Parts: sequence; C-alpha cells; structure tokens
Amino acid sequence: MIEPPRIPLANLPTPLEPLRRISKICGINIWIKRDDLTDTAASGNKIRKLEFSIAQAIEENATLLITCGGVQSNHCRATAVLASRLGLKLHLVLRGKEPDRIDGNLLINKLTGAEIDYVSAEEFQDIDSIFERLSADYAGQGEKTFTIPVGATDEIGLWGYIECARELREDFNRHNISPGALVSAVGSGGTLGGLIIGNAMFNLDTEVIAFNVCDDVDYFVNKITEDFARWKQRYQQSLDIADLPIQIIDGYVGPGYGRATDMVFATIRKMATMEGIILDPVYTAKAFNAMLEEIAAGRFAGMSDIVFIHTGGIFGLFPQAEQIF
Repeated sequence: MIEPPRIPLANLPTPLEPLRRISKICGINIWIKRDDLTDTAASGNKIRKLEFSIAQAIEENATLLITCGGVQSNHCRATAVLASRLGLKLHLVLRGKEPDRIDGNLLINKLTGAEIDYVSAEEFQDIDSIFERLSADYAGQGEKTFTIPVGATDEIGLWGYIECARELREDFNRHNISPGALVSAVGSGGTLGGLIIGNAMFNLDTEVIAFNVCDDVDYFVNKITEDFARWKQRYQQSLDIADLPIQIIDGYVGPGYGRATDMVFATIRKMATMEGIILDPVYTAKAFNAMLEEIAAGRFAGMSDIVFIHTGGIFGLFPQAEQIF
C-alpha cells in the first residue's frame, strides 16, 4: 500500500452538529457535518481534496497549477486561495463568459491574482487539449505545471473524503450514534467516491447516498468506478472495490447545473432562519431539499439518525441573491 503525500491545509476536524428544530419537523435525527468550516476563503469540501492534490504537485516540483470549472466554481476559488497561500502560480480555465459584475467565487479568484481564461461550453468539452496547450506554453516559460481536474476529482482527490470518513468514525463514537445514512450532493464525484471507499475502509456501516446536481446517474457511476480503479492501481490498495455500492438518487437537478427552483431557495431560507446554517443554491441546498423530500416520501424510514455533509459553497449565494427573496 502506498501512502499519498498530504499537506495540512484545512481546519480539521470539522464539527458534527444536530439540527434539532429541522429534525423535530422531519421526525428523524438529522446531523450535519460542517465542512463549510474547513477554512474561511478556501472553505468547503474542495480543500480536503486539495490537501492531497497540491501535495502531489509539490512532490513533483510544480511551480504552477492549472485547473478548471464554472465561472462560479467553488473548487477554482479554493485552489486560488491555497495556491496563493503556498506561493504557487495558478491558471484557471472557466466555462462561460466573464460577467459584467464580478462577485462570489470569481471575485476571490481575481483578488488572489489567478490567471483566468474564459471558454465556451463547447470548448470546455475538450478541456484536456486546453490543459495540454497551457502546459506546453508554460513549459516554454520555464514553469513546471501540475493539472488538477474539475473538482479535484480523480484518484488523488478521493483521499480527501476517505480521510473524512476516518474523522466521521470518531464523530459517531463521540456522539454515540450509528447513522443509517450519509447524504451529500454530487457534482463531480470525488466527495461521494471518497465517502464510499472510506465507509468500507473504516467500517462506518452506513449507506452512502448522494443527490446529483448535474449530469445523470450513469455518468457518475461510470466516473466514480473509473476513479476507484485508478485509485486501487496507483496506491496498490487491497480493498475490493468491485462491490462498493454507488447510490445516487436522480430527479433533483431542476432547471440545470447552478440553477435552482423556488423550493430550493425556500430551503435556504428555512435553514438560515431555523438553524443559522447557510446553504448554497448550487450544491448543498439542492441536496438538502432533496433529502427532505425523500424523508417525507419514506426513503429513510426506520433510521434514527442520518448525517448530511455540508460541502460549503457560501460564495455561490451572492451571484443569485436576487432570487433568494
């Protein structure tokens, strides 16, 4: 077994907290893993993955990181903050047009001094070619580049939530609970994939369930299965990955990625007023609202406790502020 390099970047462990008022309404004990508290500017789930991705980059003597995402990508914002913190250069490839108003995640990217290219959705589909071109250009300038995929989702990034599962084991012991399910959003696959492996490695004995906020179930099953295979090969792991269940509940994408329904915005308001916890319209509020609907439909019947993974995303609220009220 090969141990991956890691740099401690996140504020860990994050709290596991009960949602007492929401739980009373739902008739089931809902706990929330506060990964929105992993940092301030680099907050959210991506920093857990980047502890391993950036460590690998430094291991390979990289001087410049290249990564990609949407214009309001949480991953790109977290990478921009951490690259600046560690003295690395960064080039972002963002899907979409530069907006007239610079706010949210994009504002943080600009503040950190990241180089930014905006590309169309069609161009973004061939992101590997863009990465290759940028790497060649920077090599000519004497830079050693390291490419991180969208969401830091690959066999390296899986370690972020494998280690989160280790942390959850301690949380469960501390609170004396045995949750029937771990619930999260899935937008690139790395958080869900890491939790699935970690659930098996650390014997959490729970279901791992995700709600997709883009694409469809087949896409994520294929992507996560491929990442599992690469992880097993790269790190010479003995874990049997063939039978690891990949459970994704479809039907809650709504109008599309980054676009939410009125009900999702209502859930954001409900969580803020009842629990003082801020969800975002792209990932966490969609998944949390979906979980509430599935609870009402009986999907979690018989479970005394379930845990929701709060993956952050607060900066994504600001570009959609006018839709919240």
